[in-house]
Amino acid sequence: KVLIDVPRSDLAEELAQSQTKIQVLQDTLQQVLDRREEERQSKQLLELYLEALKNEDSILSKVAESETVPRKEMDVVDTGTSSTGTSAKTALSDQILAALKEKPAPELCLDSQDLELVLKEDTQTLATALRWDKQKAEALQQACDQELSKRLQQVQTLHSLRSTSKGKKTLP
Repeated sequence: KVLIDVPRSDLAEELAQSQTKIQVLQDTLQQVLDRREEERQSKQLLELYLEALKNEDSILSKVAESETVPRKEMDVVDTGTSSTGTSAKTALSDQILAALKEKPAPELCLDSQDLELVLKEDTQTLATALRWDKQKAEALQQACDQELSKRLQQVQTLHSLRSTSKGKKTLP
């Protein structure tokens, strides 16, 4: 960094080199510094991503544990009729339904567990709950399925990268 900041003429005089050679040297040093900074930022980003994955895994395991305990709202059986006649009983929370209705790309706003719930939901029940037609509900479920698949692919790629980097560390 110091060599880059020194005026070219002073450095050329001190090293008894031409200013063009000094310029090439300073440019090369700057490229090395830039590459190191990019590598540092990439490593930091990857560490944040890994931390997020760990947090998501721990949250999913906690949610899975809590789902083993029966919940009252899950015990309700949909008989196909309701007191209002317009609402459908779903396993989806009001928050998920609101996100599905209001967001332009709800599959990007929901976490993986919510995406799975949307996929497990009967298409007609989902359409009724959202007051949409069946085709729009099917399209939503397909988008959710694609997003979930994409996330799974990313996790698998990360695990592959992790195992590859562990394999390189063990080599002499």
